This record gives sequence, structure tokens and C-alpha cells, in this order.
Amino acid sequence: MIDEMDIELICIIVNFGSGSKLIKTAKQCGVTGGTVTLGKGTIDNRILDYLGISSVRKEVVFLIAEKSTAYKALDTINKKFMFHKPNHGIAFTSTICSLSGTNRLSCNSIKTERGANNNMYNAITTIVDKGKAEDVIDAATKAGSKGGTIINARGSGIHETSKLFSMEIEPEKEIVIILSEVASTEKIVASIRNHLKIDKPGNGIIYVQDVNKTYGIYK
Repeated sequence: MIDEMDIELICIIVNFGSGSKLIKTAKQCGVTGGTVTLGKGTIDNRILDYLGISSVRKEVVFLIAEKSTAYKALDTINKKFMFHKPNHGIAFTSTICSLSGTNRLSCNSIKTERGANNNMYNAITTIVDKGKAEDVIDAATKAGSKGGTIINARGSGIHETSKLFSMEIEPEKEIVIILSEVASTEKIVASIRNHLKIDKPGNGIIYVQDVNKTYGIYK
């Protein structure tokens, strides 16, 4: 077990049916496993493939690995799945500050000291009641966002919960992931907060992550 290990969260959004193949490739590069969720890509039709996403079914793959392993896996996945071509998928990574629940990786100390922030992108994640995701996309688009991905977090039964990284998410929720240039993030978040009245209890949650590496993003 290694203390202070740099751990990366990898999020990859690909067309439906590609998730299992992608995880198989990641495992060949040393990643121990991953989670696949179903999603729906959204994009303003007037803008051509900013995120390589159209309004079709998507799979969102979450992987966790030590940084060097994560980057090696991403480089291999990028070449194999051709993220440099439009509509083939996007991928981004962010740093995990603390990790529990696996004996293969250890990251017990939250690092508060960080170097200069040279990140070009943020990942904006919004969790809202089912049916509100399109409102989130609309609000973000008005503030300059080019599109996002919606994950349906409803369990298979009305009394069940869905889990993301072992965290329970109540039924009838939707998760919206938006990649934003850093300069636009504050405006997009403010638009979502105001339009959805996020600051009122029970209306939703927004959190923003620094993105370390990206693949498949087109301006």
C-alpha cells in the first residue's frame, strides 16, 4: 500500500455499446476495473460537435487508477477508439483527493497544497430531479455551454436507489455533466443556479472539478 499516491478519476463518454470494449482495453493497460452508466448526449444543433456528442444514447465509463497508469490507459484508448475523430467520444480526467473502498489503491490524505492552476477546462456536474436535466442544459447553453451528457440515476424500482462510486443517489434523479472552458465556468454555473433555483433546499446540487487531461474536444 502506497500513501500519498496520485489517483485520477477518468470519465469517458462513448456511443452505446462501446463501454465494455473500452473497459477491456483499460484493464490491459493496468486499470483494475470500471463502472458503466447509461446516458444521453445533448448538443445545440447549430454547433458542430463541440464535444463529439449528438442526441443519441451514450455510455459513460468511470475508471479510477494511479496517475501514470491512467494516462497510459487513456493514450491507448484514445488511439484505439479514435477520439480525434468527431462523434467517436470524449474523455477527461480529474484528481481524486481521497479514496476508500479498495485495497488496490490508497489515497488517504487530502492534498491541500496545489501548484499553479493551468487547467483549461472544468467539469460541471449537476444533480437534479428527473425531468429537470433539459432545463440544466438550456440554462447552461444560454451562458455559452456547447452541450453536455445526461445520466439517468433512477433505480430499476421506485423504492430502489442507484449508486455511483458507492454513493447512493435517490430514485428519480438525473446527473448532467458539462465540460466548460475555465473562463466560462462561473457564468455557466451561475445560470444553472439561477434558472433551477439550486440554492433552495431539495432543488439540486452542483459541483465543479478541475480537468487535467482531455481527449476528443473540438472547438
